[in-house]
Amino acid sequence: MYKRLSIVMFPFLLVALIGASVWGYLEHQEKNTILIKAENQYQRAFHDLSFHMDKLHTELGNTLAVNSTAEPSYRKGLVNVWRLTSQAQSDITQLPLTLLPFNKTEDFLANMANYSYRMSVRDMTKQPLTETEIKTLSSLYDHSAEITKEIRGVQDKVMTNNLRWMDVEMALASENEVHDNAIIDGFSIVDKKVGAYEELNWGPGSMGMLSQKKISMLSGNDMTADQIKQKAAQFLGQADTANMQVVENGGNTPENQSFSVVVPSGTNGADSAQMDYTKKGGHLIYFMKPRDVKESKFDLRQARDIANEFLDQHEYKDMSAVSYDQYQNIANIIFAKRENDVTIYPQQISVKVALDTLEVIGLQATDFIYGQVQRNIGQPKITAAEARKQLSPNMKVTGESLAIIKNDLDEEVLCHEFIGKMNNNLYRVFINADLGMEEKIETIRPDQAQAAANKTT
Repeated sequence: MYKRLSIVMFPFLLVALIGASVWGYLEHQEKNTILIKAENQYQRAFHDLSFHMDKLHTELGNTLAVNSTAEPSYRKGLVNVWRLTSQAQSDITQLPLTLLPFNKTEDFLANMANYSYRMSVRDMTKQPLTETEIKTLSSLYDHSAEITKEIRGVQDKVMTNNLRWMDVEMALASENEVHDNAIIDGFSIVDKKVGAYEELNWGPGSMGMLSQKKISMLSGNDMTADQIKQKAAQFLGQADTANMQVVENGGNTPENQSFSVVVPSGTNGADSAQMDYTKKGGHLIYFMKPRDVKESKFDLRQARDIANEFLDQHEYKDMSAVSYDQYQNIANIIFAKRENDVTIYPQQISVKVALDTLEVIGLQATDFIYGQVQRNIGQPKITAAEARKQLSPNMKVTGESLAIIKNDLDEEVLCHEFIGKMNNNLYRVFINADLGMEEKIETIRPDQAQAAANKTT
């Protein structure tokens, strides 16, 4: 009987064995194909990085070789520097370096891109390059040469020894300390050398300067956890702080120091309110009370009015709704500060309103608290009528006012703001109130325009 059973089952077992072998082989082939594809992508990004850094060094040299009075040539060179730096940043993001300390090099390239862009878009006939700026460009030329040399060294090792980037990814993902990997060691050396560079004068728009500037903008003294609890209770309109959970964030880094507050509510802590406050001054950064909003019973205009009342009640005075959006039955309304009939766009607050009950379930105030600076809003040198001449003659203007916005150089400028219709679209156009040049154009969606009708300020 066993012999008969074996004769009957053998073909089935053989077919199953062959099927499993074929499946295993195909799975192995598919896995190898994915690994080869990933490796090829890493190799391409790495060689592109080496190429772009080499071109960047050359372009900086070409720019420095041009006479500083030759504005078109200087502008072209700076635009190319900005383009190549941005490409190098993109190449780095495609490499498995997220677990490797490479932040100094990334910050260096980000500052270089920002620096070259700001200079390329400014009018050099009125603001020629200063000696300090030329000195910074010379330092960038020297530094880019050293970075290029180091990356070329890594590239030579990769090609000579047939090194694989997949090994780097697995090594970095391992919890064990990594030793003797030529690629990892090479990039670590690059980052250490960049970190040892003498601090450059990047000007007022650099990332480092902006971080320092933000901290100095905050008013008040450092808060304690108990003081933050009191602020949270006051914001939520409740007296009891016993169930509040407060965690301090940021460690020794001043720009990241904050307190996170969780206020449990509902069953098993569902619908808990979450809040973040700056440590210095105890300013509310954001408030969030997440919940499912299954239907919309109210429109954007009604949500705007509720959000406006909410801001007034929490001492965010003189705010005007400037942008509207709706997603998953939640309205997101952005308000900007109004001062002397001027809309100050850099000082904004975003408010989320649930469209089923008109409950405010979120607030983001980062731009508002860091935008509280002393401004001297002067009178425009160009009248609204003169500024309107910069608009298309086909645009039908429906509204005009004064506004402060940030231009491409990250500078606040006073503008004439025009809202007008053309080609069945609604636009918001900002014309510099001192120079008469166009600064920015935005498209206003139909639902935003409807919500903005008869807006309150």
